[in-house]
Amino acid sequence: MSNYLEQVQSLTSSKTSNGVAWGGINPEYAARMRLQNRFLTGLDIARYTASIMRADMQNYDGDTSQYTQSLGCWHGFTAQQMLMAIKRHKHTTNRSYVYLSGWMVAALRSDFGPLPDQSMHEKTAVSGLIEEIYTFLKQADARELRHLFVELDETRAAGGDVDAVLDKIDNFQTHIVPIIADIDAGFGNEEATYLLAKKMIEAGACCIQIENQVSDAKQCGHQDGKVTVPHEDFLAKINAVRYAFIELGVDDGVIVARTDSLGAGLTQKIPVSQEPGDLASQYNAFLKTEPVTDATSLGEGDMVFKQNDELVKPYRLPNGLYAFRDGSGEDRVVLDCVTSLQNGADLLWIETEKPNLDQIAGMVNRIRQVIPNAKLVYNNSPSFNWTLAFREQVYAEWSAAGKDVSAYPDPVEVPRGLMSVEFDSSELATEADKLIQSFQADAAREAGIFHHLITLPTYHETALGTDMLSEGYFGDLGMLAYVRDIQRQEIRRGQASVKHQDLAGSNIGDDHKEYFSGDNALLASGEDNTMNQF
Repeated sequence: MSNYLEQVQSLTSSKTSNGVAWGGINPEYAARMRLQNRFLTGLDIARYTASIMRADMQNYDGDTSQYTQSLGCWHGFTAQQMLMAIKRHKHTTNRSYVYLSGWMVAALRSDFGPLPDQSMHEKTAVSGLIEEIYTFLKQADARELRHLFVELDETRAAGGDVDAVLDKIDNFQTHIVPIIADIDAGFGNEEATYLLAKKMIEAGACCIQIENQVSDAKQCGHQDGKVTVPHEDFLAKINAVRYAFIELGVDDGVIVARTDSLGAGLTQKIPVSQEPGDLASQYNAFLKTEPVTDATSLGEGDMVFKQNDELVKPYRLPNGLYAFRDGSGEDRVVLDCVTSLQNGADLLWIETEKPNLDQIAGMVNRIRQVIPNAKLVYNNSPSFNWTLAFREQVYAEWSAAGKDVSAYPDPVEVPRGLMSVEFDSSELATEADKLIQSFQADAAREAGIFHHLITLPTYHETALGTDMLSEGYFGDLGMLAYVRDIQRQEIRRGQASVKHQDLAGSNIGDDHKEYFSGDNALLASGEDNTMNQF
């Protein structure tokens, strides 16, 4: 986009050529409105953010310290506040994304009310949230640019250095960043996946994450009962997403292929092998089976197939699902990941049961023997008890090294004993917290993790903050609970939310009224506006 003065000059020429019809138009005001609305469509956003994400992936390949991060946001406002905070404290939004969690859409955004993470919420709730998030991020742009326009006007009036202000306007960094959007298992067959992917891309998503569970039996990745699909079914959905990107002209669109195989012990379907060693036969090789030597041993409706030149019967549950062999999870993960990367996926997601660096690195190293630049998106999940996991890890390491751990309860004998508050200031807890603090950098360096996200942080942050406010406000603190713990903190931290009218767009609205009505505009930002107290 051209710079501020070029925009003004172009619109001045347009005003002249349009004559009396544009008589009431101020070219500088029109230029400001254009700059405040740089992204006209979701596809503009998707193309822009896809290029950012591709560049970040390339940078990470050259330097693993350049990993990226995101927090899961369930509302446009939470995403807006996150990006405004990042920009205020880091002075850049580089390598910062937004994660859109299907879990939070189900729990917080469905017309059915709170739902479990089982793809029961409305499909369009996902694309609707993407559009909402980008609406709020664009509004953050408009607000900050408006403050720069006011600074420009005041500097001109005072005869100051307008070039410095114009430089800030021309080099303004947008709050628009990539969204990694969760499409669950595609909400149906490959056609359903394609149709929903289009909606998500049109809303602005440059990156879509899809998992290899059965769509109509989808479970949260950290719950039991997960059922995976054969590779051919999953690859068809990856193709569907890629076609959606290509159709809409987002050629750099990113696909994250998620495997839940580590914790999934069941499959709904036994694929048909066309030749020995194909993907179907490799998938079936992981099934729990028993040899069949006599047809009389078969029960009514039993299935039999040939495997390695012998007849075998897969173990089938009463509900008709088939079981995989115990201990085959990691091998299935590796095959899933290699197959996905060889057939259209760009990034991997391995859902794990705990944040164990050695476990993740072990699987990634096997994948990288085939795909050297394989990269992960990793769920730093709130479903993990991070405190307990890392305290137990330090306990085990110290114990193995012969260090005295007698001051601490043995995790085997006292489950969750290390969670006690009495250990919070202990040497063991301090060491565990150091490992938690460096986990993302360590995992980016040692386990190929390009992107670290927390799926549900704003769900828990909202729950905690509301609980603390409610305890104080409806308790002995009364109004002090709000003033001391919220408003005063907002003021001290320089948060825009203190001036909530401005944040919600009141001043932008006043500007527009002045543009449209001139001196007749009825403004809200006069001297009696209580926002002036801040």
